[in-house]
Amino acid sequence: MSKKVYCSAQFLPKPGKEKALFKVLQSLEPNTLREDGCIQYIVTRHITSPFAEGNSFPIAFNEIWADMASFEAHCQRQEISDFFNTYCQAEDGLAEDWNVCIYTDEPEDFDAPQL
Repeated sequence: MSKKVYCSAQFLPKPGKEKALFKVLQSLEPNTLREDGCIQYIVTRHITSPFAEGNSFPIAFNEIWADMASFEAHCQRQEISDFFNTYCQAEDGLAEDWNVCIYTDEPEDFDAPQL
């Protein structure tokens, strides 16, 4: 078990804006990968397969952070805040909707030693 935080951040582009939103999201990768505690940060786009027929937004970040503090520090960076303000929350942004969730690999009642 670990203190790692796993983040899945999905984005639903506005009609006709998928390529543009994907490109903007890719531009966040280089700086984020240099952050303390960032283990993985990669934007992906949905592809079809008869072996994976689930529902999802068409663009997703798959992130792994060393711990909650690293994840929360990332979320507070100006570049990330500016992204959400400009491309998600603004009326003329590229994203119609988004869904950011975090996960742990520890069971709910895990009794790891307190450090």
